Amino acid sequence: MEYDDTETARELAKRVRAFVDERVIPVERDYLGDGPVPDEEIAALREEARERDLYAPQIPAEYGGQGLNFRDVLPAFEEAGRSLLGPSAMRIAAPDEGNMHTLELVGTEAQKEEYLQPLVAGEIRSGFSMTEPAPGGGSDPKMIRSEARKEGDEWVIDGHKWWTTQGSEADILIVMARTDPEAHPYEGTSLFLVPADADGVEIVRDIPHVGGDLLGSSHAEIRYENVRVSEENLLGEKNRGFEHAQQRLGPARLTHCMRYTGMATRALEVAKAYTKEREAFDSSLSEKQSVRFTVAEAETRLHAVRTMVRDAAGRIAAGEEARIPVSMSKVYTANVVQDVIDDCLQLCGGNGIAKDLPLADFYEDVRAFRLIDGADEVHKRVVARDSFRDVEPSAIEGITEFKG
Repeated sequence: MEYDDTETARELAKRVRAFVDERVIPVERDYLGDGPVPDEEIAALREEARERDLYAPQIPAEYGGQGLNFRDVLPAFEEAGRSLLGPSAMRIAAPDEGNMHTLELVGTEAQKEEYLQPLVAGEIRSGFSMTEPAPGGGSDPKMIRSEARKEGDEWVIDGHKWWTTQGSEADILIVMARTDPEAHPYEGTSLFLVPADADGVEIVRDIPHVGGDLLGSSHAEIRYENVRVSEENLLGEKNRGFEHAQQRLGPARLTHCMRYTGMATRALEVAKAYTKEREAFDSSLSEKQSVRFTVAEAETRLHAVRTMVRDAAGRIAAGEEARIPVSMSKVYTANVVQDVIDDCLQLCGGNGIAKDLPLADFYEDVRAFRLIDGADEVHKRVVARDSFRDVEPSAIEGITEFKG
């Protein structure tokens, strides 16, 4: 399929595909079923990504990236997502990718120097600490209970968070907390940069979860008790934390879409190769109509995903919030990639559930996508609310009615 990508975007994606095929997938294969991949292996892949001018393409050159615009890097994100190791190798993996974007957008120059530059370089890791256990904020972020109060020239943070991705390994945490308890949470919440080793930060546990075996990713439960940070650790403007979070989450949802689309595309590549070679009932599996229809449906839906995401990304690049196109893209992509990977695993039979191929790891990893960055139901609610905003009464003019 041809998309309206620039020559820059196409050329970058082509080089990323070669990097993933030549260097990343061979490392992945060495550790399938035997993860996590050691840090030194990821470091070696990152060094080669730098040598190939593929490292952090979305970050301005002054902070250590390639300085390409958001729309141009999306096809490369898809190519990187063909391996679970690809995004980490190129420094475009969540949550660091979204946190770097947040620092770039709203961080002070001092914050960028202290945190953004080493984050881009891979010298430190980060977590985004927003979600809370019940009765705190989850799918309804208005229920956020964590608070930060000002005492002199310090902020004092108290709260209980969980599902902070990479929280156990993080050096710096972006924490969302209420700073004006009298205001609506959307207008009274702020973001803070909290060093993970600050007094009062307690990593309670890594929550056992589906997936993550190859990279050893964590989702931490964290308590913040009387955590003190200086006023310079306020990230962005006071009481605009939700606005800043949306600035982060819109693009992050689309980069997630492209990474997972790459994963589904590779799953399809594996399934097509397997079914073409495997014979049963007097012909190759690829000649069976049910298999061909399954593959055709997957190709069609992935094409729709790529088109939707590019449209939403183009709107963001043009300065729009694009909240509805982003929600549509996120919920549709999450379901499509899950279905495609599940179908590919089924087509490969026993080899699908074995961990000699990447499909089993893909299957475990993809399920979380329907929850992270907003559950399906949240995005459907956003789309439906907008859909019912301007209902035209005349659409049912002439409706049959009982006339007594």
